[in-house]
Amino acid sequence: MLAKRNENYLPSFLDRFWNNELMDWAHSNYSGTNSSLPMVNVKETADDFVIELAAPGMEKKDFKVNFKNNVITISSEKEDKKEEKNENYTRREFSYQSFQRSFTIPENAILSDKIEAKYNNGILHVTLPKREEVKPQPEREIKIA
Repeated sequence: MLAKRNENYLPSFLDRFWNNELMDWAHSNYSGTNSSLPMVNVKETADDFVIELAAPGMEKKDFKVNFKNNVITISSEKEDKKEEKNENYTRREFSYQSFQRSFTIPENAILSDKIEAKYNNGILHVTLPKREEVKPQPEREIKIA
């Protein structure tokens, strides 16, 4: 049997993510030709939120990460052109890949000027440090007057 949820329960970033409140699929998450949306993991620690986006075969210069009005947007556009010339023919191949993933962050939950991103072994890691007031606080005893 599941325990009853505390009435004062404040949904966490992860709860909101999995309930699709963070993703605006109609307006900001899309995939371009020859591509699909990269898989995303969202983790919450005591000090920050971390978004991990699986994008093997890309380079860090292929990504853009923007934060505006409590929305973090991760996007990429990559174009590849190949041309082979021979005596009797010319073969050209073009490939264009793009995607955009956007996530709404709860208002005043993070330190937006401290957001960091790094790309390592095919995974883009975006770290969003929490503001002190949203970090879990240790239990303390209240003295009765």
